Amino acid sequence: MIIAVPKEILPGENRIAMVPDLVQKLIKEGFIVKVEKNAGIKAGFTDEMYINAGAEVIKGLSDLYAEADIILKVQRPVEDKESGKHELDYLKKDSLLITFLYPLYYPELAEKCASKNINVISMDQIPRTTLAQKMDALSSQANLAGYKSVIMCANELGKVFPLMMTAAGTISPAKVVIMGAGVAGLQALGTAKRLGAVVEVSDIRPSAKEEVQSLGGRFIELKTDENMQDSGGYAKEQSAEFLQKQKDLIFKHITEADIVITTALIPGKKAPILVTEEMIKNMRKGSVVLDMAVEYGGNCEISECGKTVTKHGVRIIGEPNIPSFVAVNASELYSKNIFNLLMHISKNANLNLNIEDEIVKGSLIIFNGEIVHERTKQLLK
Repeated sequence: MIIAVPKEILPGENRIAMVPDLVQKLIKEGFIVKVEKNAGIKAGFTDEMYINAGAEVIKGLSDLYAEADIILKVQRPVEDKESGKHELDYLKKDSLLITFLYPLYYPELAEKCASKNINVISMDQIPRTTLAQKMDALSSQANLAGYKSVIMCANELGKVFPLMMTAAGTISPAKVVIMGAGVAGLQALGTAKRLGAVVEVSDIRPSAKEEVQSLGGRFIELKTDENMQDSGGYAKEQSAEFLQKQKDLIFKHITEADIVITTALIPGKKAPILVTEEMIKNMRKGSVVLDMAVEYGGNCEISECGKTVTKHGVRIIGEPNIPSFVAVNASELYSKNIFNLLMHISKNANLNLNIEDEIVKGSLIIFNGEIVHERTKQLLK
């Protein structure tokens, strides 16, 4: 079977879906791999590296996709501004697209894939189970985003993180508040602690308290119960009354912080507002807020997607694609996630999609021209 790896065309995306080392492994498994010219340049992987790994380098999407059975991408398919055609228009019928489709946010794109008889596995829907752990691309990318978010904030903050005792006087440690103790939040906590900050973390899931404390963080506790999370371990959408109680509790913590990092997402829903403009107004001048949920509505009321702005004397970072800032490692980890998935769904370099398999059932969005993913079907209804 032929695997195609295109260059990502969504603005700001530097990652690639398959790195040379794993291309070599796919070829050893019996796959034929074709990579679009200059597809890996932004992540530090040259055409020569792909050729040395055994891949064929192809110029142009039309030729790349002409015979491709499997297409590996990072971002959802979008319109190619150079040609004026949508990426989906290049894919052949019955091919399998593996990418971050985010069907709960873009159900109409899933519908478009179905209309073109393109099968889709969405990497954001890989179930969070023990068996699927090595395929969990959401976690691998969130881990890097959590690390990089702290570095980005440190760069904007006019202070150092650690306690310093010098001949000229003592420097107090920076105070960091993290909203959300998922994969990204916990990595941000660990990174900020290593840099010497005092870190407080808020999360609506009671189970997060032990994890936060084990990493040296202080847990901002709000009375909750286990119903605050779904079967996949994600936070559920909460009532307006609960969100108001949460805001009232964290107001003091946020307004005393040097850095606030928000990571709260509800799959398929607009991100909850956790940091209001009133909180920003009461923060110290020169403080920093990073809104990791900005692409999906934002946790900060006045963040702007794709921009770093200063409002009320506070720097607000609204970058929607933080893993792309560490494209080398992000591409390597994402490639491993996809490679492990391909090994799970293929045999002797041929697809063997068992729709009753737990991992396939959870992540398969379109199959044989039909949307088979229940939550996506419900959204379209």
